[in-house]
Amino acid sequence: MEGSNKAVVRTRAGRIEGRYEEGVFVFKGVPYAAPPVGDLRWMPPHAASGWKGVRPALEFGNIAPQIAGGSVIGPGISGTQSEDCLNLNIWSPGLDERRRPVLVWIHGGVFNLGSGSMPMYHGGRLAARNDVVVVTINYRLGMLGFLNLREATGGRIPATGNEGLLDQMAALAWVRENIAGFGGDPGNVTVFGESAGGMSIGCMLAMPAAKGSFDKAILQSGVGTTAVPLEQGAAVAREALKELGVAATDVDALRAVPVDRLLAADMALRVRMAPPGAPPRMGVTTPVIDGEVLPSVPLAAIAQGSARSIPILIGTNLDEWKFMGAMDPRFPNVDEGGLTPTVASFVGGHARPLIEAYRSAMLGRGKEASPLEVLSAILSDLLFRMPALQVVEAQERAGGSSYSYLFTWPSVAMEGLLGACHLAEVGFVFGTHDATFCGIGRDADSLSQNMQGAWTAFARTGDPSSPGAGPWPRYGDRRTTMILDKQCRLIDAPYEEERRAWEMVKPLGR
Repeated sequence: MEGSNKAVVRTRAGRIEGRYEEGVFVFKGVPYAAPPVGDLRWMPPHAASGWKGVRPALEFGNIAPQIAGGSVIGPGISGTQSEDCLNLNIWSPGLDERRRPVLVWIHGGVFNLGSGSMPMYHGGRLAARNDVVVVTINYRLGMLGFLNLREATGGRIPATGNEGLLDQMAALAWVRENIAGFGGDPGNVTVFGESAGGMSIGCMLAMPAAKGSFDKAILQSGVGTTAVPLEQGAAVAREALKELGVAATDVDALRAVPVDRLLAADMALRVRMAPPGAPPRMGVTTPVIDGEVLPSVPLAAIAQGSARSIPILIGTNLDEWKFMGAMDPRFPNVDEGGLTPTVASFVGGHARPLIEAYRSAMLGRGKEASPLEVLSAILSDLLFRMPALQVVEAQERAGGSSYSYLFTWPSVAMEGLLGACHLAEVGFVFGTHDATFCGIGRDADSLSQNMQGAWTAFARTGDPSSPGAGPWPRYGDRRTTMILDKQCRLIDAPYEEERRAWEMVKPLGR
């Protein structure tokens, strides 16, 4: 290494060249599976072909095809899009035999957006500060990764709608086989992810074929509740075929449909399947409970002990839904007259009691209880916190270990109106927190260090207790939860009034 910042590591497929920068070795765009193109479109991932000589791994690889646009947090997704997108990135403090814990990141994005190369997910600071190896991955998205074509084509194309999950498993298999050459411990792999990434992990915790792929799991703002029944996944595929105008029997034509047509059909379905007056749906394709790859509802499988041997750390952000609400013009002006019917569209006749319980709890804490704030709190819990707690409790009852957190640091975006919204914690985990969304300064740096310390302690030992965050007991009967904010602190059963209010509803079967 003297006089050069280049580094070469041998993998099973061949040698790759990375570079040393900012205190870590970085390898970008490393293929972990064959390009899923041509006859391999909609097929499970195949092994990558080997190569001779040294393959450069100095630039991020292609990202999965997607409709990338701006959002409340920035200009959107960047990168060259291609079906040839199954690659990963590695940050390591040392190419030696120290056998560091390995953390593999699965990005979010509604199973339709994102990549492992997004700036917020750059793993250099997390790796360098905590002496761990960080890996980020790409996987197939949208119709190319989560479209169940097996039923619609009579088995001519055997896609289950879980090919994106199978990509993730292939990346984890690559890590097990190769990460020792990058200073990582193949026997200590923690998978962590947010939103659709956390939901993917929730699915993998229920998948027999994923057993042995990883040793610990961190699920941030997502636990697998979006996996849909087979009949629903098959119905979406049939609608997609109609939108494409391709016969289900014409396999060659389907495999030859240009990517831009697939993306256009995807967007057309998002518009058509949205409620009246609503913006396009954020996505129409998600993992499918097909009975084989994903045999059953993830929560049910976890309750039956499918994840008993895997320590899990699960949490959500206090104001998750405000991120989504900011992108929906129907909600900022919701008034008292519109509150009940809006909540009722999600929970039916339980809307009024839920609203009363939430408003009482919020006022009791001296918090604002306007219609918008009540709606935000209810939807944040419905979509994120309650499903997360169900998984935590199912894991505990099954004899496994689980730890719970609630992130309450408010985003600085939109002058703080988003609160502790969806995605707000990710920059603190990676140490990439910024001045436009997460926030910066001494307190922000301290929170980031505390979260990194807890995440990497968990990766090392299965226990997130750490010097910065302090002792962190299991969730247990007391519902012990770590509050992640300017001051990290433990609370037993936070927001318990709201949690109890859901006991009369129980709409969260998945």
